[in-house]
Amino acid sequence: MTSESGGPRCDRGAGDAAGHPAPTENDQLRRFAGIWCRAVHPLAATTMTPDEFEVYLLPLAHRLSAALRGSPFDTEAAYAVGAALVNAQCTEPEALPAILGVIDAHLVSCSSSAELPDAPGHEPLAEEDARARCVRLQHALAAGFVRELRKCERDEQEAISRAALAARTEAEKALHASEAKFQAVFEGAVIGVGIAGLDGEVLVVNDAMARMFGGMDFFRPGRNVTEFVHPDDVPGAHEFYRELVSGERDHFRIEKPHYRDDGSELWTNLTVTLLRDSSGAPQYQLALAEDITEHRQLRERLRYEATHDELTGLPNRTLFLERLDQVLAAGADAERFGVCYLDLDGFKAVNDSLGHVVGDRMLKAVAERLQRCVKAPDELLARVGGDEFLALVTGPAAQADGAGLARRMLAALAEPVRIEGRELRVRASIGVVDGRAGEIGRAEVLRSADITMYRAKAAGGNRYEIADADSNARVIARHSLTNGLPSALEKGEFFIEYQPLVRLTDGTVRGAEALVRWLHPVHGVLGPDQFIPLAEDTGLIVPLGRWVLEQAARQAREWRDAADDDGEPLRVNVNLSPCQLSHPTLVSDTVAVLESAGLCPSALCLEVTENDLIGADESALRPLRQLADLGVDIALDDFGTGYSNLSYLRRLPVSQLKLDRSFTRGMQRAPADPVDVKIVEGIVSLAHTLDLAVTVEGVETAVQAEHLRGLGCDTAQGWYYARPGPPERLHTLALADAS
Repeated sequence: MTSESGGPRCDRGAGDAAGHPAPTENDQLRRFAGIWCRAVHPLAATTMTPDEFEVYLLPLAHRLSAALRGSPFDTEAAYAVGAALVNAQCTEPEALPAILGVIDAHLVSCSSSAELPDAPGHEPLAEEDARARCVRLQHALAAGFVRELRKCERDEQEAISRAALAARTEAEKALHASEAKFQAVFEGAVIGVGIAGLDGEVLVVNDAMARMFGGMDFFRPGRNVTEFVHPDDVPGAHEFYRELVSGERDHFRIEKPHYRDDGSELWTNLTVTLLRDSSGAPQYQLALAEDITEHRQLRERLRYEATHDELTGLPNRTLFLERLDQVLAAGADAERFGVCYLDLDGFKAVNDSLGHVVGDRMLKAVAERLQRCVKAPDELLARVGGDEFLALVTGPAAQADGAGLARRMLAALAEPVRIEGRELRVRASIGVVDGRAGEIGRAEVLRSADITMYRAKAAGGNRYEIADADSNARVIARHSLTNGLPSALEKGEFFIEYQPLVRLTDGTVRGAEALVRWLHPVHGVLGPDQFIPLAEDTGLIVPLGRWVLEQAARQAREWRDAADDDGEPLRVNVNLSPCQLSHPTLVSDTVAVLESAGLCPSALCLEVTENDLIGADESALRPLRQLADLGVDIALDDFGTGYSNLSYLRRLPVSQLKLDRSFTRGMQRAPADPVDVKIVEGIVSLAHTLDLAVTVEGVETAVQAEHLRGLGCDTAQGWYYARPGPPERLHTLALADAS
């Protein structure tokens, strides 16, 4: 026996083929901790030796392994591990990718290949589930890492603030009391300190400040702080500075970027304080700066990883929603926006048949083509799911631009993608939604785009549709009905009405067709055309069809018991769907229902549409033959609406034809349409030659009934005789015939 990942499944306590004992959980996790140590220790700023660091990592490895196999699955332990790594000084920019890389490469194998105890809360995992959990643990670890790192940064910033306050206090005292004393504090400070005049000219900086900017040459004579403007300065920085030198504020603090002389970028935590003379008049400005470039780069890297798709490099759902929220919050006077929701058609088949590696390469190729369609600065493309992409367009003609973008994306995907010598055709369905800020919310935008995309799929795919409120409402209603179907059967919301089948020769009621209805708590009574297709799609048609058969058989038995013993028993007709026809228990279920109801098989007629039997092979017809051999009548419903190849009637196990109403509409008035008369006359003659009875549907007038009687039709049903109704009415009609 093999495991889900394809390898041999070992029994607990078993060794390898050579008889060596299997590795224990501790052995595997100790090996994992060693690999982890060798990958991360050279990149960490920790004071621990490699051996000490490996010992430190071992319990963290145990926590990750336990979390991976825990039941229920919980990522909280990974948050704590991320924080523990920061506390161990693994804070260099290269450390986190190395940490995550080792977990990605080794955690699953080390947690699954060892002999693991059946401890409470642990469960065996399939390879795919373990990989999915491992990815979530990596995300949680990264989040815990970042959270602890930010906490450390805040603590450091508070310490810097205290140092800055102390430095400012000491500087003021030095200026007021002793230049020599101030100079000692100034030169000994571990953070950058600089003094400038109110006009911005740099007067003096300490060595720490000079090293930050690449050397004392940066602060050459005449250098002015107004030259340090940067495109990424925070909004309002210039106003803060103006208020400070004018004496309107005493200090301000910002994160500020600077360009060094060599073009490299320096980020600082900058605090600027106004120094006043003994009379309180502004005299100098004191700048205290801490180099936060590495921390800033790490935050930006983590931010990029959190907002971009790893496989394609495109923005992910998080970044897309941030951008969409910005557009929606721009105010009612903002320009319009459009959203395109694209989903690949049939992508699951590619993954299932060719594997995830080919699927990933196909997604990368698709992403590259779609990215070439999004060139304008007011357009954004994101990958938001496995094979799902969202595009955002802003501008006065958002709907037209969105539809144009959808056309460009479909055109870009028209050429097959070539992967490993295969040409894979790419099809996509796109939903386009447009709107204006203040008129529609994020949830409504995404829901409308999703619904519209599925409308494009339902229309055949490889196309785009534009959101339409009425169409979306119909889709939502259909979705609501689909969701309500399973519980409707359990709650008894279905009921059956019966439409009489009348013998044309004497006008007597000979039976009835069972027609299921749904008494929906919101939409009222729904006909079968409104929910049977949904039941087919969801598979509920099989239990629903059996329920209808049980109710109809029980009702037919009640009619028989209530009828005169000398009279001909009423027969009940029940429709079969394609899913029921192909279900392996059709024959056994039908026999069980007849036996339970105590009903003779000849009192039951199963109706099958002509289209369901066209082209059916012998294996598909076998269940119907078995039922016909038992004495159950089989009727071919909607005859004439399919290919109407009359030669196939000889091989079908049917005893009746139900002629579609479209052939008899021309007979509702006198004189009758001669073409319709000839067609019906020919069908009746052929059916009787083959010993098949003919039932006509949709009889609405006495003239029509008279024509059909003259043509030799056997039975009829329609509003001329009675609309579908409760079973009691059918019994009343039958008693009236008997009297």
